[in-house]
Amino acid sequence: MREIIKDKAIVQDDWTVLRLTENETPDAVEVPAGKTIIPLKVWLLQRTALITRLQQQQDLAVWFSSDEAAQDLAEDVSLFSLIAVDFPKFSDGRGYSIAYNLRSRLAYSGELRAIGDVLRDQLFFMQRVGFNAFATREDRSIQDALKGLTDFSDAYQTSWDQKNPLFRRVDRSVVSA
Repeated sequence: MREIIKDKAIVQDDWTVLRLTENETPDAVEVPAGKTIIPLKVWLLQRTALITRLQQQQDLAVWFSSDEAAQDLAEDVSLFSLIAVDFPKFSDGRGYSIAYNLRSRLAYSGELRAIGDVLRDQLFFMQRVGFNAFATREDRSIQDALKGLTDFSDAYQTSWDQKNPLFRRVDRSVVSA
């Protein structure tokens, strides 16, 4: 079983990510039994067949590719206890916007997991936009990655986790001697 970072701790992960092969299409792929994170396209095309399973077993989650929009799941966002966002490569930042929109515009409150090419350098910034779980690259140390969540003691900018910029949080009152 693979380890992930969830809520600032290393835990065992019992979910499997379903990735389509070249020969599979979202409308025809068979979703395996067990806890499975399926592509958003599979959910959208097979929703009618999968919704009963989700409601009874709670063993399905969805993942967004970087070219999809959070709004695509607006109708069903509250059904899922876990939503993942794929980072196909380190330099692709579109997943940050998806996460921010899931949290701020769609009020998603469940587990929001970053998957794919996820490295330590990204974790602090990913948590700022709403991620609380990280499936880091398997060729890197997960203990080292965990330290990435505390690389900075504070942030200047506003984000999902901090609504006020630093200059509004600092007490600037003058103390006379």
